[in-house]
Amino acid sequence: MAAEDMKTYDVIIVGGGPAGLSAALYASRSKLSTLVLEKAKPGGQAGTTEWLENYPGFPGGVKGPELMEHFAAQAREFGAEIIKDDVASVDFSGEKKLVCTAGGGQYSASAVILCPGAEPRTLGLPGERELRGKGVSYCATCDGDFFTDLDIVVIGNGDAAVEEAMYLTRFAESVTMIVVHDEGILDATAVIRDRAFKNPKMKWVWNSVVDEIRGDGIVESVIIRNLKTNERTELETNGVFVFVGTVPNTQFLSGAVEMDKRGYIIANEQMETSVDGVYCAGDARVKYLRQVITAAADGAIAAVAAEKYIHEEEGFREMVLAPASPVMVCFWSPTSQESLDFMPAVERIAEARAGSLNLVKIDIYKNQRIAGRYEISAAPSILFFNKGQVCERVQWPTTEEELTLVADRVISGK
Repeated sequence: MAAEDMKTYDVIIVGGGPAGLSAALYASRSKLSTLVLEKAKPGGQAGTTEWLENYPGFPGGVKGPELMEHFAAQAREFGAEIIKDDVASVDFSGEKKLVCTAGGGQYSASAVILCPGAEPRTLGLPGERELRGKGVSYCATCDGDFFTDLDIVVIGNGDAAVEEAMYLTRFAESVTMIVVHDEGILDATAVIRDRAFKNPKMKWVWNSVVDEIRGDGIVESVIIRNLKTNERTELETNGVFVFVGTVPNTQFLSGAVEMDKRGYIIANEQMETSVDGVYCAGDARVKYLRQVITAAADGAIAAVAAEKYIHEEEGFREMVLAPASPVMVCFWSPTSQESLDFMPAVERIAEARAGSLNLVKIDIYKNQRIAGRYEISAAPSILFFNKGQVCERVQWPTTEEELTLVADRVISGK
């Protein structure tokens, strides 16, 4: 990337769904310059969902596109910039994180929040795309109550598919599962399988696949093909739920952050990925529940964590790495009696060498990431920096005399 073509921000957010827009709101409201890169219209899957009944604060429900427009407008209100472009590649190896787009954009930031989302795995059946949101669904939690007292079909037979089908029996009159295997065989585990077989609302069509979804504006029927006889039959139904997995939109991240074997990004409760300063929020993250509300929560957490990271890094750079004089960094903890007892000695050494040696105190609990970077596992621990590099390390237990000798050696450059 040419430096003169690079646009720099505090935070770059990849993806403009509920997670990305929530992160943009929190980041921009914290006075961080914030860029959202979204390949389509902001809103993600929620922006294409006709009706949401389970998002808090909207009794009776809310239109997905309308809700996402509010998300985007609120983020923009606080200064977030939203650009329509598809991220093609990233480079997180340097201090500044680099992002390139398919449209030729080149951007850098102190922190990046990955919110690329995930998409339901589709089957490509005739009628599937045309009737999506009009009887074709990929989310039982989102759409189950729309099918109260109606008959529906479920495609899939793994754990998730069978569990979602049983959830749908709370609403539907009947739930018919189309299964590719012989009668009685499911890919679901035995406990889930047995529970499903005992559910009086569950019905089964074995050795079969769905070839087509039919309907005039809404789902009316499916065409089922028996795999053994090749016979095609039409089954009337009010809805089709497809549960054959989801696909995270993380192809552009290969090798950049740690992911599981399915391509979902691994992140902790602070949304931190395997790379310092890179966070993940929303459906592309390894998580238990993928809903608008959990994506929004992820985004808020990621933005707050990113803000803390940026300020910590700026402070550490200014106080420890940038000074021309040596710096004595004392990693301490208020819960460590040794830290409390030894701190006066550390302060005396620094005061006696004012002008030649700077003192910085770092609470290892509040700054776990920086402590971890320098392999600090116990307090008190003292590191000496000279021109941004660690030149001496003093581990507890030590004495004031020993620390004094080290401090003088660092100042003298010997």
